[in-house]
Amino acid sequence: MKLTQEHRALSDTVVRFVREEINPHVAEWERAEEFPSHALFKRLGDLGLLGLKYPEEYGGAGLDFSYSMVMAEALGECNCGGVPMAIGVQTDMCTPALARFGSDELRREFLAPTIAGDYVGCLGVSEAGGGSDVAAVKTTARKEGSDYVINGSKMWITNGLKADWCCLLANTSDQGGPHKNKSLIVVPMDAPGIAKQKIHKVGMNSSDTAQLFFDNVRVPQRHLIGQEGMGFMFQMMQFQEERLWGAASSLRGLDRLIDLTIDYTRQRQAFGKSILDNQVVHFRLAELRTEVEALRALTYSAVEQYVSGKDVTRLASMAKLKCGRLSREVADSCLQYWGGMGYTLDNPISQAWRDNRLVSIGAGADEVMLGIICKLEGTLPKGAH
Repeated sequence: MKLTQEHRALSDTVVRFVREEINPHVAEWERAEEFPSHALFKRLGDLGLLGLKYPEEYGGAGLDFSYSMVMAEALGECNCGGVPMAIGVQTDMCTPALARFGSDELRREFLAPTIAGDYVGCLGVSEAGGGSDVAAVKTTARKEGSDYVINGSKMWITNGLKADWCCLLANTSDQGGPHKNKSLIVVPMDAPGIAKQKIHKVGMNSSDTAQLFFDNVRVPQRHLIGQEGMGFMFQMMQFQEERLWGAASSLRGLDRLIDLTIDYTRQRQAFGKSILDNQVVHFRLAELRTEVEALRALTYSAVEQYVSGKDVTRLASMAKLKCGRLSREVADSCLQYWGGMGYTLDNPISQAWRDNRLVSIGAGADEVMLGIICKLEGTLPKGAH
């Protein structure tokens, strides 16, 4: 994939924003287990960074997905994973289906202010009893008059405490089976009957995460995204962009961990020489760097094909799988070479070690990615999932 001058200018803008407006506050936000999302997103919106791939008529830049990938990779300059993840939910996880299939009225009411940074969005798919098993969601939205009446709960919702609206996946019918009875619905988060419970996490602490409860929550049926019963398919399409975004967002951060570890081990002395001078260390770091470059090539190839209109389910699943495993591997190996310093709470390596563990779980666990790949390879046994 050839990066243009426009791609590079975008990357420079995002890196500068991260260094000046995010990184100085990361320690504070990590301790608080939240960051000022409305204020930060408004700054991003003012810079035109929240709607790169969305139509200009709703405030977007009208660019292709490769620009989202460049922004995601540049966000890897951030000293934590939580804030970039929250930004990614806004730009590439809760909004793709709304932008692609939502009515003009719905897009003007919710997409435009989200692109502007006036609204914070969240995605309501996972539930306590069915994280990666999207077909198993139990939340319902039944018709009553001109409204949907929503009951159920959602779990592990990034931006959930502060969001102004939720792209919610719910069962809208008892007919058609689990893949054809679901719909995506825009739910204003100030609607009566919504309760929120903060979730405390191992990592990604700067992003607020919530369990959401819906008790007879009424929303107009015009808040339906696209056609009723198409929600599962629309969400699978959203997942492709989410998984590519996740892979791209890991790249710069992984390189940064390796760079930090090279610098530290070069200075740290043990048994009469630097830690870096041990072959087991510099060979291992060379292996990890090679793996990051391989992931970068895979991700770029998937993005290039996605932009050209090809089905990248297989490549996106591979990139997501590799990203999750490599993120864990790099952080764990680098922490080992930092020794006791790596195990301190405020160390950048331990920060990544905690944050990166999520990548193999969120947006489809490693095992789900393996199942998808095997299905497309023709090696998945009949009846297996």
